[in-house]
Amino acid sequence: MTATRQIVLASRPSGWPTAENFRLEEVQLPALQPGQVLVRNTAMSVDPYMRGRMNDVKSYVPAFQLDQPLDGGAVGEVIESTADEIPVGTHVLHGLGWREHAVLGADKARPVDVSAVGDTPYLGVLGMPGLTAYAGLMAAAEFTSGDAVFVSGAAGAVGSLVGQIAKLSGASRVIGSAGSPEKVARLLELGFDAAFNYRDGDVVGQLAAAAPEGIDVYFDNVGGEHLEAAIGALNVDGHAALCGAIAQYNSDDKPAAPRNLALVIGKRLTLRGFIVAKYADLAPEFQQKMTGWLTGGQISFDETIREGLDQAPQAFIDMMRGANTGKMVVRL
Repeated sequence: MTATRQIVLASRPSGWPTAENFRLEEVQLPALQPGQVLVRNTAMSVDPYMRGRMNDVKSYVPAFQLDQPLDGGAVGEVIESTADEIPVGTHVLHGLGWREHAVLGADKARPVDVSAVGDTPYLGVLGMPGLTAYAGLMAAAEFTSGDAVFVSGAAGAVGSLVGQIAKLSGASRVIGSAGSPEKVARLLELGFDAAFNYRDGDVVGQLAAAAPEGIDVYFDNVGGEHLEAAIGALNVDGHAALCGAIAQYNSDDKPAAPRNLALVIGKRLTLRGFIVAKYADLAPEFQQKMTGWLTGGQISFDETIREGLDQAPQAFIDMMRGANTGKMVVRL
């Protein structure tokens, strides 16, 4: 095999990304060097954090470069190898998505067992989103049994797991917000005690009705109005784990700080932003627990799947607008 296809960043988005910001290209594959593998990708991930990488700004991960392929989580099968430790036929998880084939060092590929659960769960419930949910709740938010938990963006890949993990870990009450009646209904099916549609307006009022005794932990995927409402609802010594701010990722305007930020002082609140890489040491603990929960049927997960590399840009755009329930995945 000498040629493959990949998606490159054609231009940097201004506001909401569009199809014109991406380009599908055919390129030649390089010959393998010692210690490398050639992977035929079977599925790739699109995630909210990728929007920030499309801007040419300094951040915790390097910006995507113009006219270069994007990257992100992917799973696939090794079809050629010069690395004894990863033979042909091995299924691996790696970071070179947005392309049909990837050439990478064996040290950048993690073998995974797809025989029981398939490949896509390693991009979601058993992958980075799952660890983000677990570490964000347990470590960043310092959750303890008996806490009342509020999750924004709760029908997404991360949020839906946060709520279920909280319930399994002894939460007294779990509340979620989502963007449609169907997603609200799904959260209740997943075991959330209450859920509301933020598009109905009055996030403050809906949260107060769902959590009349306040909340102890807030897991933030949205920012903006949700963060402000959560600050108002948090009890004394409450904790917020700030995972994402999707409400402002596509805005060219400078976001205003929560207008009630002064409440943090009197309530003695802890607001902690986090990146999942900080908690990489929790990965073995997470894998063990999540595998047990899945095997025992205690956790459910949703996937929204699009077919074909050429659909990856639209899958990303749709995911940013909330078209997915659970993890958005592109099958290749």
